[in-house]
Amino acid sequence: MAESNVMLLGTWASPFVLRVKIALRLKSVNYEYHEENLPESKSDLLLKSNPVYKKVPVLIHGHNPICESLIIVEYIDEVWTTSASSILPSDAYERAQSRFWAAYVEDKFSTALRRVLFGTTEEDKRAAMAEVSEGILLLEEAFVKLSKGKAFFGGENIGFVDIVFGSLLAWIEVIEKLSEMKLISEAKTPRLVQWADCFSAHEAVKDVSPAVDKLVEFALKLGARVLKATAPTN
Repeated sequence: MAESNVMLLGTWASPFVLRVKIALRLKSVNYEYHEENLPESKSDLLLKSNPVYKKVPVLIHGHNPICESLIIVEYIDEVWTTSASSILPSDAYERAQSRFWAAYVEDKFSTALRRVLFGTTEEDKRAAMAEVSEGILLLEEAFVKLSKGKAFFGGENIGFVDIVFGSLLAWIEVIEKLSEMKLISEAKTPRLVQWADCFSAHEAVKDVSPAVDKLVEFALKLGARVLKATAPTN
């Protein structure tokens, strides 16, 4: 049963919304979920709760809206301190490293993923795919350092980088299906292969991750819409 004072505004295909769902499940926080009908329309509640960016996710705790997925995940970790383990490390240096790699995924890696899927030219898509391939190799190296031989970036438990990067796994599979090219593979990134299996099977993740086949359909439709919107007019 959902707590009346916790609500999440989101949409099923968004990896940024998935981050918040995973964090809430890790912390055993019950919540009410409101599915936004994006990109067709935006509810009055969304526009009121996030008047600056007008996008999901938005976590509403009591009457207070919190926006932007990384900020929301940190907020959840700070507020629900008695539930499960901490998402961010207690050690200051390890916490800084987690924030650094989360910011890399947010600012560079996920942006390249979007360009692979929705770039307006084939040249841009190829350049973005090269960035994604390079980024996965960097994240393999980061995993070795941050995990310290354990199953997750966060060590024995799912942590901040796991949530931020892991929320993109289904979309990486979409790209693999559409491009027929393996991005996370035993040959190049064996540790990430093991990590992805552990992450996807985790109780906090497996029931909230979107189905890849459904995402493929969504991506094709959205891609066609982007091409139509950017096509030159006579």
